[in-house]
Amino acid sequence: MTDSQISREDRKKIEAGIQDKYSKVAKSPEDQFKYPTGREGLRKLQYDPSIIDQLPDDVASLYCGVGNPFSLGEIHSGEQILDIGCGAGVDAIIAAILTGPSGEAFGVDIVPEMIRQAKNNRARTGQENVHFQETSGGALPFDDEVFDAVISNGAINLMPDKERALSEAFRVMKVGGRLMIADQVSSTNVQK
Repeated sequence: MTDSQISREDRKKIEAGIQDKYSKVAKSPEDQFKYPTGREGLRKLQYDPSIIDQLPDDVASLYCGVGNPFSLGEIHSGEQILDIGCGAGVDAIIAAILTGPSGEAFGVDIVPEMIRQAKNNRARTGQENVHFQETSGGALPFDDEVFDAVISNGAINLMPDKERALSEAFRVMKVGGRLMIADQVSSTNVQK
């Protein structure tokens, strides 16, 4: 379904639902999802233990991804990484650790509380090569062909216009770049 097939009213309802849910998640993801969150979620999804150990408890506790996008490919030193739907910024911070001081990671999210939490988490980790901005994945404020890898974890499924979001991801990704998405899909028809 594309953006033009969704009424303005339905789009507002979807965005309001996302804002409501994830403003609560920004405070604590515990009991908000049916899957493990926090440090337990990172371990169960087989994130690199040496990276998990670098995260302060108050940062790791805010992880609420549905998968491990880093299991889909490597992040190399010096690369530019974009995290679409970054939430509290845990994956973007991990990407910044992996790319090292010669690279950068950028996280975008539409929920102001999540961006505030991501910025707080950046300060808690001292990770200076990660940046966060409130914006939609369907209208990325970056030039063409900037990023070596675009990651996303449990966010594309929330976007009403997935085609536009993916088009934007490919637009900002360098030729030969990597799209590393962990997400949820429905294997049955969803009823209203």
